[in-house]
Amino acid sequence: MFPALETELKQQTLPEAYEDFMYHHLQYYGYFKGPTCLSSTVHRQIEAVSRDSLMLSSPLLKSRQLLHDDLGEVNPRLREPRDLFAFFSTSGPLQAPRWPIECEVIKENIHHIEWVPPQPEYYYQPTGNEKAPEIVGEEKGTVVYQLDSVPTEDSYFTSSRVGGKPGIIKELAVTLQGPEDDTLLFESRFESGNLQKATRVNTYEYELTLRTDLYTNKHTQWFYFRIQNTRKDVTYRFTIVNLLKPKSLYTIGMKPLMYSQLDASTHSIGWRREGNEIRYYRSNTDDGQQPFYCLTWTIQFPHDQDTCFFAHFYPYTYTDLQCFLLSVANSPVQSQFCKLRTLCRSLAGNIVYLLTITNPARTPQEAAAKKAVVLTARVHPGESNGSWIMKGFLDFILSNSPDAQLLRDIFIFKVVPMLNPDGVIVGNYRCSLAGRDLNRHYKTILKESFPCIWHTRNMIKRLLEEREVLLYCDFHGHSRKSNIFLYGCNNNDHKFWLHERVFPLMLSKNAPDKFSFHSCNFKVQKCKEGTGRVVMWRMGILNSYTMESTFGGSTLGNRRDTHFTPEDLTSLGYHVCDTLLDFCDPDRTKFMQCLAELKELLQQEIHKKFKELGQDMDLEGSWSDISLTDIESSTSGSDSSFSDGLPVHLLNTTDELNQKKKMYKKKKRKPLQSRKQRNKQHQKSNLMQESKLTEDAPEGAGFASTLQKQPAFFKNSENTSSSMMKNEKPRLNELNGRDKGTSLGPSKMTTLILTKNKERMQREKPGFTVSCSPKRNTNPSQERAPDTKPNWSRNRYPATKGGRTTAVVYPSLHIYTYP
Repeated sequence: MFPALETELKQQTLPEAYEDFMYHHLQYYGYFKGPTCLSSTVHRQIEAVSRDSLMLSSPLLKSRQLLHDDLGEVNPRLREPRDLFAFFSTSGPLQAPRWPIECEVIKENIHHIEWVPPQPEYYYQPTGNEKAPEIVGEEKGTVVYQLDSVPTEDSYFTSSRVGGKPGIIKELAVTLQGPEDDTLLFESRFESGNLQKATRVNTYEYELTLRTDLYTNKHTQWFYFRIQNTRKDVTYRFTIVNLLKPKSLYTIGMKPLMYSQLDASTHSIGWRREGNEIRYYRSNTDDGQQPFYCLTWTIQFPHDQDTCFFAHFYPYTYTDLQCFLLSVANSPVQSQFCKLRTLCRSLAGNIVYLLTITNPARTPQEAAAKKAVVLTARVHPGESNGSWIMKGFLDFILSNSPDAQLLRDIFIFKVVPMLNPDGVIVGNYRCSLAGRDLNRHYKTILKESFPCIWHTRNMIKRLLEEREVLLYCDFHGHSRKSNIFLYGCNNNDHKFWLHERVFPLMLSKNAPDKFSFHSCNFKVQKCKEGTGRVVMWRMGILNSYTMESTFGGSTLGNRRDTHFTPEDLTSLGYHVCDTLLDFCDPDRTKFMQCLAELKELLQQEIHKKFKELGQDMDLEGSWSDISLTDIESSTSGSDSSFSDGLPVHLLNTTDELNQKKKMYKKKKRKPLQSRKQRNKQHQKSNLMQESKLTEDAPEGAGFASTLQKQPAFFKNSENTSSSMMKNEKPRLNELNGRDKGTSLGPSKMTTLILTKNKERMQREKPGFTVSCSPKRNTNPSQERAPDTKPNWSRNRYPATKGGRTTAVVYPSLHIYTYP
């Protein structure tokens, strides 16, 4: 491969003309720095040196890609090319996070221990007498901490580097005048930290201003900062003055999180809920464009001269994820069925990791038959509860549990644990460094501006071309609603009517004290068309969900009015796996039981809507005229924000790409037909039209009187402008009697429905409540541990499980679905 190098080792005479030419040639391209001709004296000196030292330290050798053979002898050969999708080195240090060039970053490593409170942490009970401090500001107060330059919406991301802004890190906190100075020292220039300014307005009272998401002027919700120089047995008051949401769980008593380093080092106590006199109220000042809201609370620190942290929720940083993935890569067992790859790099150059989890298939046919499940998290960086659910899922699916092994046998899991690492690193709440909410841009064509979303959608698109994707779920957090719930998409196909609601209902049965089916919503709004849930549903994934986990706690069972802990969220990751097995059980008893229950719940909800509107329940027409979308409320109560559109500097780029697509898009020509084929097609269409008119004739007359007295949300499908609304309306025979194989007329069916519903309404209160199966234990006071099984009869894949042999250790994972 290198004739000049071989000449250096073996040549005993002066080089010939060809070899002299090669020396000149290789020297020109930088392989050699010495003279073109080597004398015999130099050759004798080279031969006196060992070949090993020559290969490693020869002054003439510039390349460092040459390797030895197994016997230690020199055998010139190049290293294997670097894997383009390689994971970080399992023996070397983790890749340091890359920050925007404007951000200052302190050198200290922030680490917190994991701890589970021994007792439930209850909400603060408001008395109505909580103080609402008037905002003073820096005119009457003293600024004790303030970030210098914060990128706003007037600028945009340009470059990044490890460690952020180069140069000496300034000391932003005030300088203490002596040991008696009790001024608190603030800091937030660390991973996921967020605090822009702290103003001292009284001896023990501080006003705090949060930093907006970088390159925007909004999205202030997430906070995470450090406090030093504390005093014991003194009541401090902190007031965050620039929150933007008019509603919050703090209004019903949710407490902020506090972490004491002295308690962690001496008593192994981690994050805990603290705070009194909590109040969330509208500020008396605003910027003239949008009103601000304030959060105030009081607290007493446990120690003098302590270092404490406050946070909106349990932090989970990019470094935490890398440490977890490093442990997986170093595990000789887990690395056999979990392959870690780089999906892409973010705007700042941070790696977006992709995990492929499945047991090795014995044959290519078995591998091709596996269905896929796609899970993602942290598209909104301030919703760290999504990472804790993801951690619980990964802990279980990578374990040696028989259920985990069964799931790996029948599924291929594609997992993106952190979609927006840039936002997580800098402490954003919703946006990436593009200054936009990524969960509104899943349809984007700007690969360079939204790489994480573009590559995720492209990976799923290619996956759908290879196999069926059974389920897609994106883990989020919610700041205004309690419990855990799902947002889904109403199915258009009557063949699978209500099937998208079965998985959430099963999950509510498996986690009755955490998951609320009543809070789930399946309405698809126009403003949510760019979300991952809707885009994946449009691509053909029937069970496409957004899982919302509260920042607060539960209102269900014996967990009522208590905060969620990381253990609660990780246990839900286990319940997702458990529900997936129930959902795919070959014995369809549980599936059909849930489907029947969903139909009853829908009937109850329809009667409830009629009762609220004061309408008669005597329907003459078919239930197919009732749209599921009209029955459900809007999802505008979610934390999702409206899309701000593209930044100004990207608008021209989008126009250029669209023009290029139009230029290269070829027009599809319809194949020419003969006269015989055209006549045949014309006759066929006429016959279909006549048969359709014959079928619709008796129904039209019966519905005329009914449609005149129906409320606004009950419309004839013929008057609906959207074809989607037509498809979302269920058929009557699917609502009642379809599974029994009976076929009743519209009038008889209506009479039967009304009779049953009147009897039911006399026995029970109407409402959209979940009635669990009689086979299950529905006592809310009995909480099931994460590793215990549900009370449903478990007969999963008996042939597969019963005949399972000891797993063979494969040297490598043979998968056909890598992106």
